Amino acid sequence: MTDPARDHVGLTDTFASRRYFRKFEVITVHLLRVAANMQAEGAISKEEVKIVSRYLSGLLYTFRALSMKYLLVGRDTGRFFGSLAMDRRDSGFPVAAELMTMANDAQQAQRHLENMPSEVQLKHDMVRQIIGEQQVPTRLQFALSQRFYYEELLKGELFWARNDPESIWIGTTDDRRRFMLHWAVYDSQINLPVIYLMEVEDSGKTALPKDERRWPEVQAHLMAQSLGGLKLVTIAKGFDQDFDDLHPKRLKRFHVGPMYSSAYTEQSGPLRQVLEDAGAPEGQDWALAWTTEELESEDVVEERAGWFSTVEREVFALDPFGGRGAETGATHTQRSIILPQRPFQVLAEQDPPGFGDVRKFVVSTSGQVLRY
Repeated sequence: MTDPARDHVGLTDTFASRRYFRKFEVITVHLLRVAANMQAEGAISKEEVKIVSRYLSGLLYTFRALSMKYLLVGRDTGRFFGSLAMDRRDSGFPVAAELMTMANDAQQAQRHLENMPSEVQLKHDMVRQIIGEQQVPTRLQFALSQRFYYEELLKGELFWARNDPESIWIGTTDDRRRFMLHWAVYDSQINLPVIYLMEVEDSGKTALPKDERRWPEVQAHLMAQSLGGLKLVTIAKGFDQDFDDLHPKRLKRFHVGPMYSSAYTEQSGPLRQVLEDAGAPEGQDWALAWTTEELESEDVVEERAGWFSTVEREVFALDPFGGRGAETGATHTQRSIILPQRPFQVLAEQDPPGFGDVRKFVVSTSGQVLRY
């Protein structure tokens, strides 16, 4: 068994670190456009795209905060503060420990800022050191970068290691309230963001978000089951069994990543060769995988619960093609890949096996997204 820590590398070079964050900022903005494109073609609903876009925006803010934290990496700042640890083998994303540390920093951000000089004071001191002492004010630059980092954390709306469930009322069906539950995690096993959406019908007396007993139990249950290794049917059946008056009708899971880049990652497989052969310029030498799993309820059966009552249980539809339903645990699975034009051209020319049913979203330098 390989040691996963060996697949984690610190970005200790200043320019490599800044290019990495710039790349992810570009990719995340493209992801928001891809989500809008998926809505336009009916792959996800308007409500779903709003939720997914919110988490993607959170990712953008998270990367922006981390870019401030590590802005002066590789420079002599007078203090050791480490470097961004990324998973070069499997995900191309920062390791989960980075987001856990960031969550801890957020708890103390206000206290740190209170003990720091203001932005105006730091910039004034920089000018004085440059002109008066004719020195590069590296330590002051570092102090300012850390101030920006804590300010980003205080703004909130970031993507955290755990993003607890929230609910949105979406209507009624047969006098039952319908809610869209959504939550997200940064899966520590694979170092990737994973977004969940569950549509439920509520037959309880009190609306789920206002139920002081059920809602905390639901939140704890869903977070405990948010593991990439669990099949959707396992998650949905467990929820259905544990909550007799909540009926999961649809469950979706979005895997954001892995990110492939010839400059930063060492994944094996055809995409690595495609990126190497493309020889794309800086900023266009990447590809991002995006996988959507969906599980739908196709029927309801009644089970006895005690002597005099029955409860409803969902019957979930599994993928009927080639017996893959039991393997995937989902009704539908759709793999997609987002990449710039030059890598896409090489991918189309090489046409490696396994990419025939993968949706390709091609982004131009102007930001336009085309689907192939």
